[in-house]
Amino acid sequence: MTADTRPAEPTYTSDPLPDGQAVRNVVLVHGAFADGSGWRGVYDRLTARGHRVTIAQIPLTSFDDDVAATRRVLDLQDGPTILVGHSWGGTVITEAGVHPNVGGLVYVSALAPDSGETTAQQYDGFAATPDFVIDTGADGFGFLRPDKFEAGFAADAGSTEAAFLRDSQVPINMSAFAEAVSQAAWRTRPSWAVIATDDKAFDLAMLRHMAERMGAVVTEVAASHAVFLTQPDAVAGTIHQAAQSVAVAAGGAAEMS
Repeated sequence: MTADTRPAEPTYTSDPLPDGQAVRNVVLVHGAFADGSGWRGVYDRLTARGHRVTIAQIPLTSFDDDVAATRRVLDLQDGPTILVGHSWGGTVITEAGVHPNVGGLVYVSALAPDSGETTAQQYDGFAATPDFVIDTGADGFGFLRPDKFEAGFAADAGSTEAAFLRDSQVPINMSAFAEAVSQAAWRTRPSWAVIATDDKAFDLAMLRHMAERMGAVVTEVAASHAVFLTQPDAVAGTIHQAAQSVAVAAGGAAEMS
């Protein structure tokens, strides 16, 4: 009789959602040079706790296109939702997060412009990032330079995983970085920020500045820019805490009304 050599299904059942918690929905938005598959570890941990998780696959063709793709997913939610963005996805959720289904925002080493600001303006006054190099083609779409990809994007992912991410990267229309946000959802929604302290895509001071300006609840974790992939426990834990906090606040407001 042949032994069953299939790997056991992982279990992530610590700290499950209470049965009656109203805020269960989570929408995850990836950043540039990636797609939604990198959220798998976070997805597994959140669904094991009882969350209903949807991943928005944004096209990276323009700011408006990415916001529209995110809103399309938010329209499908059946109640209050925690909206999460990584990197460029932070700019996207800043605009899309005013959607009525959004109860809170989580920024995962992510950009957070204010109303009237562009993504590019967030870098003003902060240190350069020499390991995060974008090559822009004649059509205006940019890829991360292959020989810099592991160091700049996924230094803690392991060489095999970093090579796959490098070779499956999704280019972004670079003009998106010059598009201004028309409304900053973090001004009207509670916010959380997971900051990767070894992120080579952003100056650490820049990430901390954006989080402080938002008044976000901050979690710092030793990780690369690919923190959404390499540190799923920390990221999922923050999202879970955000959902619980928003649910408690909503419950208190209902009692007072």
